[in-house]
Amino acid sequence: MRIEHAEVSLIGDREDNQDRVTVAATDKAALLIVIDGMGGHSDGSRAADTALRSLLESFHQSPQPLFDPLGFLHLSLSKAHDEVAKLGSAQSLDSRPRATIAICLVQEGAAYWAHVGDSRVYWIRKGVVQIRTRDHSHVELLLREGKITQDEVATHPMRNFVECCLGGDPAIPEMTISGRNTLQPGDVLLLCSDGIWANLRDEDIAAFFKDDPENLRAWLEALGRRAVQASAPFSDNSTAAVLRWQAG
Repeated sequence: MRIEHAEVSLIGDREDNQDRVTVAATDKAALLIVIDGMGGHSDGSRAADTALRSLLESFHQSPQPLFDPLGFLHLSLSKAHDEVAKLGSAQSLDSRPRATIAICLVQEGAAYWAHVGDSRVYWIRKGVVQIRTRDHSHVELLLREGKITQDEVATHPMRNFVECCLGGDPAIPEMTISGRNTLQPGDVLLLCSDGIWANLRDEDIAAFFKDDPENLRAWLEALGRRAVQASAPFSDNSTAAVLRWQAG
């Protein structure tokens, strides 16, 4: 499996960084993870750390390539949710640690992804978004129903309200899981927290990967800096992982 990958996580204008990102790659499979911790300083970080640890354990303990990719995504996210929920079991529901997440498994020439909340997955081909996940958020619902425009999303008073996440309520949250997506050489998979996309259009994000950049990391870091600048002086943590498929 021939792939390129890179990660970036910028603190932005926040006092600390509660996002987590990693790409775990073997000869037969790769797992991209972006997690946005929610809550007070330590709680958001604890939620993100706990979810990341759980997901990596699930991946490394599974024979690869995975026999049931979609089952893996569902079970591993459910397990991560349980672990994060345990962190806040002694706290009131409103104050429990939480996190949003985007996760993507790449193997055997295909990609499978899932997300909970407003962390996103972009599938980009030649600088054009093929698919972008739809947030579990109130503004996304309003956008789909035509009640607000794309330009109104960034300033909507409920733009930061997510309808589901890891942690909080012990019940398994709503999660969106893709089917099998066949990759072509040069295809890019981008996972990111809302700090990346909050004030950038989808087409602007995809354009960073239009010219088949030789240095994928440099282009990803440029995207991160652009995201922080676009939201300054109130920018959030801006975190992303990117993978470019070359061949099986």
